[in-house]
Amino acid sequence: MKPIYITTTILSTVLFLTSCAEKPKESAPVEEAPKMETFEVKKEKLSTELTMPAELVGFQQVDLYAKVASFVKELKVDIGAQVKKGQLLLVLDAPETSSQLNAAESRLHSQQSVYTASNSTYKRLLETSKVEGTVSTNDLEQAEARKNADFAQLQAAKATYREVQTMLGYLQIRAPFDGIVAARNVNPGAYVGPSGKGSELPLFTIQEQRKLRLSVSVPEQYVGYLSVGDEMHFTVRSVLGQTFSAKIARKSGALDSKLRAERVEMDVTNTGNKLLPGMVAEVILPLNAKDSTYVVPKSAVVTSSEGIFVIAVENNKTARAKVQKGREFKDKIEIFGPFTSKTVLIKSASEEIKDGTELK
Repeated sequence: MKPIYITTTILSTVLFLTSCAEKPKESAPVEEAPKMETFEVKKEKLSTELTMPAELVGFQQVDLYAKVASFVKELKVDIGAQVKKGQLLLVLDAPETSSQLNAAESRLHSQQSVYTASNSTYKRLLETSKVEGTVSTNDLEQAEARKNADFAQLQAAKATYREVQTMLGYLQIRAPFDGIVAARNVNPGAYVGPSGKGSELPLFTIQEQRKLRLSVSVPEQYVGYLSVGDEMHFTVRSVLGQTFSAKIARKSGALDSKLRAERVEMDVTNTGNKLLPGMVAEVILPLNAKDSTYVVPKSAVVTSSEGIFVIAVENNKTARAKVQKGREFKDKIEIFGPFTSKTVLIKSASEEIKDGTELK
């Protein structure tokens, strides 16, 4: 039994070694370079549109207040009335001011008499002084000084009289321009004045509605695409199915500190009075580039915590390039960076693609 056991063991060992020798060796896998779609950047003139809310206001609008403490005596117009420049709108009554005018007129007449007398005295003395020894020099100088003082008092009385006359003129409220009475806040007998409860609300609000202003706040990144004279189109909810047009008439030239936007105004001719001040409009701003810029697919731009970048290909290796984003339109985006017309970028970029990656 012992020789048989040894022979069996040797035979098993030989078979095991033979099977190991015949088994082919497995080679280590070779990592291939990944395939990625690339493209060459090109310049285009990208034209986009921006829809912004805007407000219609009267081309001219003014709130009229009373300058003199008084009472409403007579109303000449009411809300919705068409008025012309200089038209009488309201008559006020201020008895104290009328009394002040009478007193100022009396002082004026009195001072005129005083000046007339002192002026005549001076002239007589001056004429008499031509005969030597008749009038002393001191008397002549005193008469001239009295005349000059009376003349100054006369001028002061005239100024006071004109001032009171002007205050009386404020008792008649007139339209400063052609327009419509948009608001009336008083009735006959009401107390009005420059201060106190009578000055809380304006007497009238006058608006010019034949011509309106369309005001829109354009964000900072888009202000460079708009110029004075550019034509805009807008719609309002109250006039469905109709589009209005206007041209940019004014730009503020500065950004609002809160909105970081520039105020742009357009003049709108209000034909048929279809539009009213206070309406909210939707303005379509055409953002047409003045020069060609680099436009790429949105998938080529990566926005991450490290910044905004694209992945360029140089000598079959990747390299990130930081860019600035511009306008977006459908599946395209405007970028700004150190590119040329021969720069090659990866179409579908991602953060997982590291710098120096070899591409097939």
